[in-house]
Amino acid sequence: MADTLPDFTWLPDLALRPLGGAVVWANDETFAEKENLINPGPATYRPASFGHKGQVYDGWETRRRREPGHDQAIVRLGVPGLIRGVVVDTAWFKGNFPPEASIEAIEIDGYPSAESLATHPDWVTLVERSKIYGDTRNPFEIDSSRRWTHVRLTIYPDGGVARLRVHGEGLPDPKLVGFGPTDLAALENGGLVLDCSNRFYSSPQNIIFPGLAQVMGDGWETARRRDDGNDWVHIRLAGAGHIRLAEVDTSYFIGNSPGAAALWGRRDGSEWVPLLPRTDLLPDTRHRFPVAGDDVVDQVRLDIFPDGGLARLRLFGELV
Repeated sequence: MADTLPDFTWLPDLALRPLGGAVVWANDETFAEKENLINPGPATYRPASFGHKGQVYDGWETRRRREPGHDQAIVRLGVPGLIRGVVVDTAWFKGNFPPEASIEAIEIDGYPSAESLATHPDWVTLVERSKIYGDTRNPFEIDSSRRWTHVRLTIYPDGGVARLRVHGEGLPDPKLVGFGPTDLAALENGGLVLDCSNRFYSSPQNIIFPGLAQVMGDGWETARRRDDGNDWVHIRLAGAGHIRLAEVDTSYFIGNSPGAAALWGRRDGSEWVPLLPRTDLLPDTRHRFPVAGDDVVDQVRLDIFPDGGLARLRLFGELV
Protein backbone atom coordinates (compact mmCIF):
# COMPACT_ATOMS: atom_id res chain seq x y z
CA MET A 1 0.00 0.00 0.00
CA ALA A 2 1.23 3.44 -0.95
CA ASP A 3 2.07 6.20 1.53
CA THR A 4 3.15 8.62 -1.21
CA LEU A 5 1.16 10.09 -4.07
CA PRO A 6 1.30 8.38 -7.48
CA ASP A 7 0.90 10.06 -10.88
CA PHE A 8 -1.37 13.10 -10.53
CA THR A 9 -4.08 11.65 -12.78
CA TRP A 10 -4.78 9.10 -10.02
CA LEU A 11 -5.98 11.97 -7.84
CA PRO A 12 -9.62 13.05 -7.92
CA ASP A 13 -10.80 15.72 -10.34
CA LEU A 14 -11.70 18.62 -8.03
CA ALA A 15 -13.64 20.42 -10.77
CA LEU A 16 -16.19 17.70 -11.54
CA ARG A 17 -19.84 18.68 -11.72
CA PRO A 18 -20.89 15.83 -9.35
CA LEU A 19 -18.58 17.36 -6.72
CA GLY A 20 -20.33 20.71 -7.04
CA GLY A 21 -18.03 22.25 -9.63
CA ALA A 22 -19.39 24.85 -12.04
CA VAL A 23 -18.19 26.75 -15.09
CA VAL A 24 -19.22 30.18 -13.88
CA TRP A 25 -18.04 32.37 -16.77
CA ALA A 26 -16.73 32.32 -20.32
CA ASN A 27 -16.23 35.22 -22.69
CA ASP A 28 -17.67 33.17 -25.58
CA GLU A 29 -19.48 29.86 -26.14
CA THR A 30 -20.89 30.37 -29.60
CA PHE A 31 -20.62 26.76 -30.80
CA ALA A 32 -20.69 24.60 -27.64
CA GLU A 33 -21.57 25.24 -24.00
CA LYS A 34 -18.90 26.01 -21.42
CA GLU A 35 -20.63 23.68 -18.91
CA ASN A 36 -19.46 20.63 -20.88
CA LEU A 37 -15.88 21.23 -19.68
CA ILE A 38 -16.48 19.59 -16.29
CA ASN A 39 -18.92 16.82 -17.19
CA PRO A 40 -17.92 13.39 -15.84
CA GLY A 41 -16.72 10.76 -18.26
CA PRO A 42 -14.96 11.13 -21.61
CA ALA A 43 -16.39 13.36 -24.32
CA THR A 44 -18.53 11.68 -26.97
CA TYR A 45 -18.95 12.46 -30.66
CA ARG A 46 -21.49 11.62 -33.33
CA PRO A 47 -20.53 12.72 -36.84
CA ALA A 48 -22.96 14.71 -38.98
CA SER A 49 -25.06 15.72 -35.97
CA PHE A 50 -25.84 19.33 -36.74
CA GLY A 51 -27.70 21.86 -34.62
CA HIS A 52 -28.60 25.42 -35.50
CA LYS A 53 -25.02 26.47 -34.67
CA GLY A 54 -23.27 23.72 -36.62
CA GLN A 55 -21.77 20.35 -35.69
CA VAL A 56 -22.68 19.39 -32.12
CA TYR A 57 -19.61 18.96 -29.88
CA ASP A 58 -19.44 17.57 -26.35
CA GLY A 59 -17.15 20.30 -25.08
CA TRP A 60 -16.65 24.07 -25.02
CA GLU A 61 -16.15 25.72 -28.40
CA THR A 62 -15.78 29.40 -29.25
CA ARG A 63 -16.24 31.24 -32.52
CA ARG A 64 -13.45 31.86 -35.05
CA ARG A 65 -11.71 35.07 -34.02
CA ARG A 66 -11.32 37.79 -36.63
CA GLU A 67 -9.45 40.11 -34.28
CA PRO A 68 -6.49 39.78 -31.86
CA GLY A 69 -7.18 38.23 -28.47
CA HIS A 70 -7.95 34.96 -26.71
CA ASP A 71 -10.85 33.13 -25.08
CA GLN A 72 -11.31 32.20 -21.42
CA ALA A 73 -13.48 30.12 -19.11
CA ILE A 74 -13.55 30.16 -15.30
CA VAL A 75 -14.30 27.03 -13.26
CA ARG A 76 -15.30 27.08 -9.59
CA LEU A 77 -13.86 23.94 -8.03
CA GLY A 78 -16.41 21.63 -6.45
CA VAL A 79 -13.80 20.82 -3.81
CA PRO A 80 -11.23 23.58 -3.23
CA GLY A 81 -7.72 22.34 -2.53
CA LEU A 82 -4.20 21.67 -3.76
CA ILE A 83 -3.85 21.30 -7.53
CA ARG A 84 -1.28 18.70 -8.58
CA GLY A 85 -1.97 18.68 -12.30
CA VAL A 86 -4.44 19.54 -15.05
CA VAL A 87 -5.46 17.86 -18.28
CA VAL A 88 -6.65 19.99 -21.19
CA ASP A 89 -8.53 17.37 -23.20
CA THR A 90 -9.26 18.28 -26.82
CA ALA A 91 -10.99 14.99 -27.69
CA TRP A 92 -12.74 15.09 -31.11
CA PHE A 93 -11.54 18.63 -31.79
CA LYS A 94 -9.27 18.09 -34.81
CA GLY A 95 -9.52 21.05 -37.17
CA ASN A 96 -10.83 23.44 -34.54
CA PHE A 97 -8.66 22.98 -31.43
CA PRO A 98 -6.66 25.85 -29.88
CA PRO A 99 -2.91 25.53 -30.53
CA GLU A 100 -2.01 26.93 -27.10
CA ALA A 101 -3.46 27.17 -23.61
CA SER A 102 -2.60 28.41 -20.11
CA ILE A 103 -4.01 27.83 -16.62
CA GLU A 104 -4.39 30.30 -13.74
CA ALA A 105 -5.89 29.87 -10.26
CA ILE A 106 -7.17 31.98 -7.40
CA GLU A 107 -8.42 31.52 -3.83
CA ILE A 108 -11.38 33.71 -2.91
CA ASP A 109 -13.56 33.64 0.20
CA GLY A 110 -17.31 33.64 -0.04
CA TYR A 111 -19.36 33.62 -3.21
CA PRO A 112 -18.02 36.19 -5.69
CA SER A 113 -19.95 37.07 -8.85
CA ALA A 114 -18.75 35.82 -12.21
CA GLU A 115 -18.07 39.37 -13.35
CA SER A 116 -15.86 40.14 -10.35
CA LEU A 117 -13.90 36.93 -10.92
CA ALA A 118 -13.29 37.73 -14.57
CA THR A 119 -11.69 41.07 -13.71
CA HIS A 120 -9.99 40.12 -10.45
CA PRO A 121 -6.31 41.15 -10.34
CA ASP A 122 -5.01 38.29 -8.17
CA TRP A 123 -4.99 35.35 -10.59
CA VAL A 124 -1.79 33.28 -10.32
CA THR A 125 -0.33 31.43 -13.31
CA LEU A 126 0.04 27.68 -12.76
CA VAL A 127 0.69 26.66 -16.39
CA GLU A 128 2.37 29.15 -18.68
CA ARG A 129 1.11 29.55 -22.23
CA SER A 130 1.94 26.15 -23.74
CA LYS A 131 1.46 24.23 -26.96
CA ILE A 132 -1.39 21.70 -27.00
CA TYR A 133 -2.55 19.19 -29.61
CA GLY A 134 -5.89 18.31 -31.14
CA ASP A 135 -7.92 15.23 -30.19
CA THR A 136 -5.44 14.67 -27.32
CA ARG A 137 -5.33 14.60 -23.53
CA ASN A 138 -2.73 17.31 -22.84
CA PRO A 139 -1.38 16.85 -19.26
CA PHE A 140 0.45 19.47 -17.20
CA GLU A 141 1.94 18.69 -13.79
CA ILE A 142 1.70 21.54 -11.27
CA ASP A 143 3.97 22.28 -8.31
CA SER A 144 1.96 24.43 -5.89
CA SER A 145 1.39 24.20 -2.14
CA ARG A 146 -1.49 26.70 -2.01
CA ARG A 147 -5.21 26.12 -1.66
CA TRP A 148 -7.26 27.23 -4.67
CA THR A 149 -11.00 27.76 -5.18
CA HIS A 150 -11.20 28.64 -8.91
CA VAL A 151 -9.20 28.01 -12.09
CA ARG A 152 -9.17 29.95 -15.35
CA LEU A 153 -8.48 28.27 -18.69
CA THR A 154 -7.22 30.53 -21.46
CA ILE A 155 -7.04 29.29 -25.05
CA TYR A 156 -5.09 31.05 -27.80
CA PRO A 157 -6.68 32.35 -29.92
CA ASP A 158 -9.97 30.33 -30.05
CA GLY A 159 -11.34 26.84 -30.64
CA GLY A 160 -12.66 23.88 -28.70
CA VAL A 161 -11.75 21.98 -25.52
CA ALA A 162 -13.73 18.89 -24.56
CA ARG A 163 -12.83 18.55 -20.87
CA LEU A 164 -10.75 20.34 -18.25
CA ARG A 165 -9.59 17.99 -15.50
CA VAL A 166 -8.15 19.53 -12.33
CA HIS A 167 -6.55 16.76 -10.28
CA GLY A 168 -5.58 17.37 -6.68
CA GLU A 169 -6.29 17.00 -2.98
CA GLY A 170 -9.19 18.59 -1.17
CA LEU A 171 -8.49 21.11 1.60
CA PRO A 172 -11.34 22.45 3.74
CA ASP A 173 -11.86 26.08 4.59
CA PRO A 174 -10.10 26.34 7.98
CA LYS A 175 -12.82 28.70 9.21
CA LEU A 176 -15.40 25.91 8.88
CA VAL A 177 -13.47 23.09 10.59
CA GLY A 178 -14.45 21.89 14.05
CA PHE A 179 -18.21 22.42 14.09
CA GLY A 180 -19.53 19.06 15.26
CA PRO A 181 -18.66 15.54 14.01
CA THR A 182 -16.53 15.47 10.86
CA ASP A 183 -16.34 12.89 8.08
CA LEU A 184 -12.61 12.29 8.38
CA ALA A 185 -12.48 10.39 5.08
CA ALA A 186 -14.33 12.93 2.93
CA LEU A 187 -12.52 14.38 -0.06
CA GLU A 188 -13.85 17.86 0.72
CA ASN A 189 -12.35 17.64 4.23
CA GLY A 190 -8.91 16.57 3.01
CA GLY A 191 -9.31 12.80 2.77
CA LEU A 192 -7.62 10.99 -0.12
CA VAL A 193 -7.48 7.45 -1.46
CA LEU A 194 -3.80 6.49 -1.62
CA ASP A 195 -4.07 2.99 -3.04
CA CYS A 196 -6.35 0.03 -3.64
CA SER A 197 -6.09 -3.59 -4.66
CA ASN A 198 -8.13 -3.26 -7.86
CA ARG A 199 -10.04 -0.59 -9.78
CA PHE A 200 -11.13 -2.54 -12.83
CA TYR A 201 -14.58 -0.99 -13.19
CA SER A 202 -14.33 2.38 -11.44
CA SER A 203 -12.12 4.61 -9.33
CA PRO A 204 -11.86 4.13 -5.55
CA GLN A 205 -11.75 7.93 -5.16
CA ASN A 206 -15.52 7.83 -5.76
CA ILE A 207 -16.27 6.39 -2.32
CA ILE A 208 -15.16 9.60 -0.57
CA PHE A 209 -17.07 11.96 -2.89
CA PRO A 210 -19.78 14.14 -1.34
CA GLY A 211 -23.46 13.27 -1.60
CA LEU A 212 -25.20 9.98 -2.24
CA ALA A 213 -24.42 7.79 -5.21
CA GLN A 214 -27.10 7.95 -7.90
CA VAL A 215 -26.11 4.88 -9.93
CA MET A 216 -23.73 1.95 -9.50
CA GLY A 217 -21.10 3.71 -11.61
CA ASP A 218 -20.80 6.44 -8.96
CA GLY A 219 -18.99 4.04 -6.62
CA TRP A 220 -15.89 1.80 -6.62
CA GLU A 221 -16.10 -1.68 -8.11
CA THR A 222 -13.41 -4.35 -8.43
CA ALA A 223 -13.08 -7.26 -10.81
CA ARG A 224 -14.29 -10.71 -9.75
CA ARG A 225 -11.62 -12.47 -7.73
CA ARG A 226 -10.69 -16.04 -8.67
CA ASP A 227 -8.35 -16.66 -5.74
CA ASP A 228 -8.50 -16.82 -1.93
CA GLY A 229 -7.62 -13.15 -1.34
CA ASN A 230 -9.74 -10.06 -0.79
CA ASP A 231 -9.85 -6.49 -2.06
CA TRP A 232 -9.02 -3.37 -0.04
CA VAL A 233 -8.74 0.40 -0.21
CA HIS A 234 -6.19 2.57 1.66
CA ILE A 235 -7.26 6.09 2.67
CA ARG A 236 -5.39 9.04 4.16
CA LEU A 237 -7.73 10.86 6.53
CA ALA A 238 -8.22 14.60 6.78
CA GLY A 239 -6.00 14.46 9.86
CA ALA A 240 -5.35 12.40 12.97
CA GLY A 241 -8.56 11.75 14.85
CA HIS A 242 -10.95 9.44 16.67
CA ILE A 243 -13.41 7.57 14.44
CA ARG A 244 -16.75 7.09 16.20
CA LEU A 245 -19.03 5.86 13.41
CA ALA A 246 -18.40 4.09 10.09
CA GLU A 247 -20.94 4.16 7.28
CA VAL A 248 -20.37 1.50 4.62
CA ASP A 249 -22.77 2.15 1.76
CA THR A 250 -23.48 -0.54 -0.85
CA SER A 251 -26.31 1.39 -2.56
CA TYR A 252 -26.99 0.22 -6.14
CA PHE A 253 -24.66 -2.77 -5.73
CA ILE A 254 -27.13 -5.66 -5.74
CA GLY A 255 -25.54 -8.75 -7.28
CA ASN A 256 -22.00 -7.49 -6.77
CA SER A 257 -21.79 -6.07 -3.25
CA PRO A 258 -19.12 -7.43 -0.88
CA GLY A 259 -20.20 -10.15 1.52
CA ALA A 260 -18.38 -8.53 4.45
CA ALA A 261 -16.02 -5.72 5.41
CA ALA A 262 -13.43 -4.91 8.09
CA LEU A 263 -11.82 -1.59 9.01
CA TRP A 264 -8.27 -1.01 10.22
CA GLY A 265 -6.45 2.15 11.27
CA ARG A 266 -2.95 3.38 12.00
CA ARG A 267 -1.02 6.57 12.74
CA ASP A 268 2.33 7.72 11.37
CA GLY A 269 2.91 4.44 9.55
CA SER A 270 2.69 2.29 12.70
CA GLU A 271 1.08 -1.16 12.88
CA TRP A 272 -2.53 -1.51 11.78
CA VAL A 273 -5.07 -1.78 14.62
CA PRO A 274 -8.62 -3.13 14.21
CA LEU A 275 -11.41 -0.54 14.26
CA LEU A 276 -14.29 -2.69 12.99
CA PRO A 277 -14.09 -6.49 12.95
CA ARG A 278 -15.11 -8.45 9.88
CA THR A 279 -18.82 -7.70 9.59
CA ASP A 280 -21.42 -9.03 7.17
CA LEU A 281 -22.89 -6.60 4.63
CA LEU A 282 -26.15 -6.52 2.69
CA PRO A 283 -26.59 -5.44 -0.92
CA ASP A 284 -27.98 -1.98 -1.73
CA THR A 285 -27.81 -0.80 1.90
CA ARG A 286 -26.37 2.10 3.90
CA HIS A 287 -24.82 0.32 6.91
CA ARG A 288 -23.85 2.28 10.03
CA PHE A 289 -21.53 0.71 12.60
CA PRO A 290 -20.24 2.25 15.86
CA VAL A 291 -16.44 2.14 16.19
CA ALA A 292 -15.24 1.21 19.66
CA GLY A 293 -11.97 2.29 21.27
CA ASP A 294 -10.02 5.51 21.48
CA ASP A 295 -7.31 4.86 18.90
CA VAL A 296 -6.05 7.99 17.14
CA VAL A 297 -5.47 7.23 13.46
CA ASP A 298 -4.61 9.21 10.35
CA GLN A 299 -4.94 6.37 7.81
CA VAL A 300 -7.46 3.59 7.37
CA ARG A 301 -7.70 0.41 5.34
CA LEU A 302 -11.09 -1.01 4.46
CA ASP A 303 -11.03 -4.72 3.55
CA ILE A 304 -13.94 -6.09 1.54
CA PHE A 305 -14.54 -9.82 1.26
CA PRO A 306 -13.91 -11.13 -1.26
CA ASP A 307 -14.57 -8.42 -3.90
CA GLY A 308 -17.35 -6.24 -5.26
CA GLY A 309 -18.46 -2.64 -5.04
CA LEU A 310 -19.10 0.18 -2.58
CA ALA A 311 -20.98 3.42 -3.17
CA ARG A 312 -19.54 5.48 -0.30
CA LEU A 313 -17.45 5.21 2.88
CA ARG A 314 -18.07 7.72 5.67
CA LEU A 315 -15.93 7.84 8.82
CA PHE A 316 -17.40 10.27 11.34
CA GLY A 317 -15.36 11.46 14.29
CA GLU A 318 -13.25 14.28 15.68
CA LEU A 319 -9.86 15.64 14.72
CA VAL A 320 -7.29 15.79 17.50
